[in-house]
Amino acid sequence: MSTIAEAGPSTRPAQTQSNTQPSEDELRRERRTEWKRRQNGQTFLDNTVIHVRAGNGGDGCVAFHRELFKPYGPPSGGNGGRGGDVYIMPTPHLTTLSSVPTRIRAQHGGTGQGTWQNGRNAPPLIIKVPLGTIVRELPPDDPRRSKDEYESEAEALQGLGPQERRAKMRERRWVHYPEWADDNAQREDFKHAERVLFAQERERRRARKLRAENLIFLDLDKPEETAEAADPNAPLGHRRVEPMGHLVAQGGTGGTGNPAFLSPTNRSPKWATRGAEGERVSFALELKLLADVGLVGMPNAGKSTLLRALTGGRARTEVAGYAFTTLNPIVGVVRVAEDGSFDEHAEGLVHDETSVEEAHSRALLDSGALADALTRNQKRALEGREGADDATVDPFAALEAFRFTVADNPGLIEHASANVGLGHAFLRSMERSHALAYVVDLSLPAPWDELRVLREELEQYKPGMSAKARIVVANKADLLAGGDAAEAEVAEARVKLEQLQAFVRDEMRMDMNGAGRELDVVPVSAKYSMNLRKVVRLMRTYVEEARKRPEAS
Repeated sequence: MSTIAEAGPSTRPAQTQSNTQPSEDELRRERRTEWKRRQNGQTFLDNTVIHVRAGNGGDGCVAFHRELFKPYGPPSGGNGGRGGDVYIMPTPHLTTLSSVPTRIRAQHGGTGQGTWQNGRNAPPLIIKVPLGTIVRELPPDDPRRSKDEYESEAEALQGLGPQERRAKMRERRWVHYPEWADDNAQREDFKHAERVLFAQERERRRARKLRAENLIFLDLDKPEETAEAADPNAPLGHRRVEPMGHLVAQGGTGGTGNPAFLSPTNRSPKWATRGAEGERVSFALELKLLADVGLVGMPNAGKSTLLRALTGGRARTEVAGYAFTTLNPIVGVVRVAEDGSFDEHAEGLVHDETSVEEAHSRALLDSGALADALTRNQKRALEGREGADDATVDPFAALEAFRFTVADNPGLIEHASANVGLGHAFLRSMERSHALAYVVDLSLPAPWDELRVLREELEQYKPGMSAKARIVVANKADLLAGGDAAEAEVAEARVKLEQLQAFVRDEMRMDMNGAGRELDVVPVSAKYSMNLRKVVRLMRTYVEEARKRPEAS
């Protein structure tokens, strides 16, 4: 953890990651996309640019020791403290990048004091980001990048004459005893110290230039864990090193106090060096959700309703009858028992539009029907008592044998791979899923046309991405259950389902390792929670295969 991030195995050369810079039209479209996604108080953010500044080193001190009967003591100025380093650490407790500030600055080191007191080293600053975040250092030609410490100094010195430039550079690097700045500039010892200081600075500039050739690239898909924490046989009673993440910006070194310049020809040096500036780096953060199964479909295909049905209503997704109801990905947890059931009584629930359910809840509240309902704190208090009512305890907790996550991704439209509409903001959230599930509306005249568009958009966005698809969920298949529907409508729905299965069998076959694989087709009704057990069983199979794959390799 103490080494700089670009030296680790998770980095790669700059030329392999430097992409074509976005045009002004693309940047304007991206800003419009973010504006749309932030409507109605939604705070989900999956990509941002941050500017990081490590702390500056503390200045050295010019002082001389004074005590009784010793009016002319030796130089006693302390060194400055080191500036704070900046680390990036993934954490499973965050789900969005909205909590990461765009401008981050670590603390500066403490200034040295008299009587040989060194300045305090600044504590490291840890930036916490969600799991699945990709960190890319912006190249020098990226317009979103801010100037580094050397470029900002060159900009401040621009337009100055030679004498003013030299005076400004000395002011930024040296601390003088009061009223001794001009006299120090004429001393040979000071000129020699200045040459040594500039030689050290040239080495730092050279190292900084070499680092720019290997830009930082981090794929934070696993939580940080030290070797001591992973070892179950580590000795007890010893302090364990807490993980800090990946070092992305080093703090400046502290300045040197005047005792360092003591020499046979100069017994009372009246100058000290200032602390070096910390590194300034700009990063592009991109969050790719870590969900086991991702739902892919057109707007109004019923993905949000399907997620609510699979989670037993615990995933509070918004359901309405207009396009782009879901603007941000939502992840829900599906809990499965040994017998294949999921979330007790989930198959009997009816999931209506959000506005209808809110109106029903409001009516119950106004009528006083909820006056005697227990609060969450009261339910927890009853759970801890002996003889408490079993209804207050989650009955499914003891039956749960397996769980996996499902992501409700916003709807895709044609040409989304070219960043049309909300474009890449939607496709980005599907890359990390172990398996993808196509969700189509069976009530449409030709639902197979949606499948063709979805597959093409996934392939155009990232070749091979459509190979992750494992199942086709034909939603809104209420007519297949019969009921009050006419026989002609039921027969038409069955014929349409057969045509969809034939299309999937003939044109949606996936080539995996040289062997063809057919997608499963399952008709469901997410609104009435019909035929969902088969979907959950198949999804569990996909997730188990994906989780065993790294172990087998």
